[in-house]
Amino acid sequence: MEAGRELFANNPMSVICATVCNHEMQCAGNCMLGRKGTPVHFSSIESYISDAYLDRMTCPPIVKKNKRVAVIGSGPAGMTVAIVLGEQGYDVTVFESRDKIGGAMQYGIPEFRLPKSVLTRYKKKMQEIGIVIRPNTTIGGALKIDDLIRDGYASVFVGTGVWRPKTVGVRGESLGNVAMDVARTAFRHGAKRVMLFARGKRVTASSHEVSYAMLDGAEFMYAREIESITPEGPVFKKSVLDENGKIISYEEDRELVHADSTIICISQGPKDKLINTTHGLKGIDKGLLVVDENCMTTIPGVFAAGDVVHGSKTVVHAVAEAKKAAKAMMEYMEKNN
Repeated sequence: MEAGRELFANNPMSVICATVCNHEMQCAGNCMLGRKGTPVHFSSIESYISDAYLDRMTCPPIVKKNKRVAVIGSGPAGMTVAIVLGEQGYDVTVFESRDKIGGAMQYGIPEFRLPKSVLTRYKKKMQEIGIVIRPNTTIGGALKIDDLIRDGYASVFVGTGVWRPKTVGVRGESLGNVAMDVARTAFRHGAKRVMLFARGKRVTASSHEVSYAMLDGAEFMYAREIESITPEGPVFKKSVLDENGKIISYEEDRELVHADSTIICISQGPKDKLINTTHGLKGIDKGLLVVDENCMTTIPGVFAAGDVVHGSKTVVHAVAEAKKAAKAMMEYMEKNN
C-alpha cells in the first residue's frame, strides 16, 4: 500500500503507463544493469503494485477551495490534471466529446494491450474524488472556452490531444485511411495476411512491439515508398539506400501489392476547432497550441499540455507535462482568484 501511494503520488496514470509505455526507451532502457545483462523489470513491478492498489486506494478528506476548474478532454493529460486538482480541493468538471473517458487510451489502444476495464476503474475513482464528468460535450461548438470563463471557471485546461489523421498525399488515398497495433488488431478481426511497409530499412516501433507483431504473423517490407493506392491495392516504388540507411533515390519499377484493405498509419495532427472558436487562442502552423514555460496558452487562465501542444507522444510524456500544468494552474488561481 505504501508503494502504491508513492507510485500514484508520482504518476496518477501509473497503472496505464506500466502497461502501455515504451519501457525500452524509458525505465528499463536507462537501467545500469541493462548495459551488462538484464535490466530491472520496473514496468512489471509497477504494474503489479499499482493495479493492486487502484481499487484499494482511499481518498483522504479534501478541504474544498470553492474554485471551479474546467478540463477539456479526458485523455492522459486531462485525467492527470483532473485528479491532481481534484485531490487538492478544486471543483473539477471534465468535458469529453465522446461517450467514454480515456481519449486515445480508450479509442486508440487496442483491448489486448490495454483492457478498457482499467479506464472504468479510473472513472470510478475520479468520481469518488468529486470530479464531475460530462460526456458527449464538445467544447468549440455550441459551447466555447469563452463560455466556460464567463460561467465562472477559475481556470481551464485543454488536453484535447491529436485526433486528425495525417495523410501521405498520394493519388487514391481516399480509398483507404486510418503499425504494430493496427496489424495485430487486423489479425484479431479475421485478416489472413498482414504486410507492413516502411520507407527505410527500419521501423520506429520498439523491438518488443515488432516481435509481437511478427509472432502474430505480420510480414515486414522495407525500403518501400508509397506512390498511389488503387482499388486492387497500394503501389510502391523501391527506395535506394546509402550505407547509413538514408534514402538517396528510387528504382524505376513499380510494385502493386494486392490487398483487400489499405490502412495508413503515420500518426495524427490536432484539430483546430478550439483555435477557430476562441478569440486570442494562438497556435502554430501545425495547429498545436502555443504555451509558455508554465503551460499557459495565449489566454490568461487557459492552460494546455500533452499532444495538443507537442504533437503525438507517449502517455508518460502527457502525464509529465500535465503535472507541470496542474501546478501552474494552482499557482495562477491562488494568485488571481
